[in-house]
Amino acid sequence: MLLIPAIDLRAGRCVRLYQGQFDAETRYTTEPHELLQRYQTLGASWVHVVDLDGARDGVPTNMPLIARLTRERAVRLQVGGGVRSAYVIEALLEAGVARVVVGSAALERPVEVFRWLKRFGAERLCLAFDVRIDEGGEPRVHTRAWTLNSALTLWDAIRVFPKQALRHVLCTDIERDGALTGPNLALYRSAVSRFPHLAWLASGGVRDATDLAALARLGVAAAVSGKALLEERMTHEELRPFLPNASSPVSTYATVRS
Repeated sequence: MLLIPAIDLRAGRCVRLYQGQFDAETRYTTEPHELLQRYQTLGASWVHVVDLDGARDGVPTNMPLIARLTRERAVRLQVGGGVRSAYVIEALLEAGVARVVVGSAALERPVEVFRWLKRFGAERLCLAFDVRIDEGGEPRVHTRAWTLNSALTLWDAIRVFPKQALRHVLCTDIERDGALTGPNLALYRSAVSRFPHLAWLASGGVRDATDLAALARLGVAAAVSGKALLEERMTHEELRPFLPNASSPVSTYATVRS
């Protein structure tokens, strides 16, 4: 299983939100390009970048910064947030982004997103579904920066797409995002069991290397982690099995500012 560090951008700064709430933000003084270089030094081959302004407003606003980050060719960027048109996908790919993450549009306009998958290819796109677990234990999908609740379950949302069209799916348990409470293992166990042909990316709740090992045993393809890495909750030696380019230890990640 691959560990993919996450960089969340808001107004050009590195931040983390708690459960997707924009008024529950932690800012980090480390600049985005510096953080990307630190993750590269750590041994990451991919980094997950989210344009939070784009996710909220529907229009990517950190595009110039993201384009600059792509110049760090030793690490591939997977970028999402406000991706709601083929034009934006094309612009990101042309800027050097390796994979584009499509969120709300995958639920709201699946026919159009299917056309995007055929046009750009299943390896260049990742569909992202953000879920909350309802009282019956079903993962219900939320959209528009987690502000709108859908009647669809995660399973229904995925079944809309032909099996051969889809490869990468990022699933975030909103309640655990930024909370450091551990990933929802039951959710990802069910996801891998129901759709074993998909490369599942698990996001939300990772707090230590034990969580990474637990996700690896479930068969997920990758784990996306932001806060735990920013706050240096795992040693380099603990991370080594999940980072293909890991070499010598590195030092402090970032300084926190509330």
